[in-house]
Amino acid sequence: MELRNLAIIAHVDHGKTTLVDAMLKQAHALERGHEDDELIMDTGELERERGITILAKNTAVVWNGVKINIVDTPGHADFGGEVERALSMVDGVLLLVDAAEGPMPQTRFVLQKALEAGLLPIVVLNKVDKPEARPEEVLNETFDLMVELGASDEQANFPYLYAIGREGQAWREGEKPEDLTPLFETILEHIPEPRVEEGPFQLRVANLDYSSYLGKIAIGKVHRGTVSKGETVVIVGAAGEPRKVKVTAAFTHQGLSRLETTEVLTGDIVALAGMEGVQIGDTVTHKLHPEPLPRLVVDEPTVAITLTPNTSPFAGREGKYVTSRQIAERLYRELETNVALRLVEPRPDTFELHGRGEMHLAILFEQMRREGYEFTVGQPQVLFKYEDGQKLEPYEYLVVDVPEAKFGGVMENLGQRKAEMQQMEPAGGRIRAEYVVPARALFGFRSQLLSLTGGEGLMSHTFHGYGPYAGELKTRTTGSAVSMENGVAFAYSLFKLQERVTFFIEPGTEVYVGMIVGENAREGDMNVNVTKNKKLTNVRAAGSDENIKLIPPRKMTLEEALEFLAPDELLEVTPKSLRLRKAILDPGQRKRVERGKEPR
Repeated sequence: MELRNLAIIAHVDHGKTTLVDAMLKQAHALERGHEDDELIMDTGELERERGITILAKNTAVVWNGVKINIVDTPGHADFGGEVERALSMVDGVLLLVDAAEGPMPQTRFVLQKALEAGLLPIVVLNKVDKPEARPEEVLNETFDLMVELGASDEQANFPYLYAIGREGQAWREGEKPEDLTPLFETILEHIPEPRVEEGPFQLRVANLDYSSYLGKIAIGKVHRGTVSKGETVVIVGAAGEPRKVKVTAAFTHQGLSRLETTEVLTGDIVALAGMEGVQIGDTVTHKLHPEPLPRLVVDEPTVAITLTPNTSPFAGREGKYVTSRQIAERLYRELETNVALRLVEPRPDTFELHGRGEMHLAILFEQMRREGYEFTVGQPQVLFKYEDGQKLEPYEYLVVDVPEAKFGGVMENLGQRKAEMQQMEPAGGRIRAEYVVPARALFGFRSQLLSLTGGEGLMSHTFHGYGPYAGELKTRTTGSAVSMENGVAFAYSLFKLQERVTFFIEPGTEVYVGMIVGENAREGDMNVNVTKNKKLTNVRAAGSDENIKLIPPRKMTLEEALEFLAPDELLEVTPKSLRLRKAILDPGQRKRVERGKEPR
């Protein structure tokens, strides 16, 4: 059977997963009962909640006798490790671009990776039914981006289609929209067949899975040769020492299912079971010819966060796994499949995690808390580099889209964060501006952007590269309101303080000394007592208690809580709660440390 291997790449929310759903439905690749499902490829609980793809996934359809392997990739740059290994398995890409928004930061990121890998793109201008769609302009912007990123003549001479992924329609210029037939025809015409090399079996592992019945499963594209169920093969790892294993089962993909097969063929994306000890990037080879392929190269991490077991007064109340050993086992398990993650153990009971961004690490923390883990994390820090005696730091390419009337405040805020504007253009009462900004300057910016724009500001960013250290930065201009008593918060206390404090808690919340209960409107921390109730007297004014009107508390997501943290603060993460706290709980000891009279 003829083969085509392609990845779908795009900026977040430009419609990748929806288009894959439509392709599966039209090719009748779904099992009965799933024909009306949406976002079929986003199988994870967090993916469905957030409406984003986190893990690259494989599927396959058959069209006119040709098997098309499709890899759905994440759009967030924080999951770039997933994108890079997905591209190692394919021979071409479908680049989806929103016909209204045009190329965005992650479009630039994923396209650059595809062009560097020498892959040929097909451009799909999606969501052309939007009232603000401008497909012709967006097509020109996409071509300009290709040229800017160094596309070859063959890559820049890309075919393009218009699409409404939600309706399952794609068409070429001059055609009437009906279904996805033009898209399938373009794929068969423009995506090359896998290059077939003569020689013994080789497969580079691009992804891993695990089954309690089959053990560890290695997923990748067969580079050359074939292999059969029951055959002995050799795994060549990073150290280069070959190790024999037996293929206990072999699978190809069809729709959302894996089909067991007796033999896998050259060029196909397959799954091999029985691969104990295999790692992403390893090569599975013929036992008599253990020749490794080049290992996957993944961009280095740019953000570090320190994780420790929970030491707060509420430690162990909610978590099932709370010890350092249990946390270590979970982190080492994550390292097996999360290729962009690094783990450093600088001190006992302290794990320093290096990742591609705040979201990359926050998703891991969110998964851990849902599995029953309890731990504490510190403020995110960027990872600096030193070259020729010069200190370098990571920079991000940032795009903000804000109402025209609110742009002045946003521009001033970004100026204070040492952001450099690259370009700016007004469109329909809004302004879209592009900046290059130090990565650490974006910590806490999302919440400030929403505050400055009344919730109407949009932002997205991607890694731009390393540049000279920008000097000291002040990203937070407010302090924390810190509890000075143990107990339960009362409405009376919150009401008395709410003019000066934006609270994170509500009446009835249990608090401890050193717990951060809100944000001080001014700079510097403020110790507050939220456990004080109104004294009861014999004479009470009618209706006096009904006059307490509380502003609803600010509920933060895990990422927002990480962005809020100051250097001397921690985030307590448990299966049921997110609590901000001071690293040093005792107010007297904190004061002595601030004055320099006591070591931290």
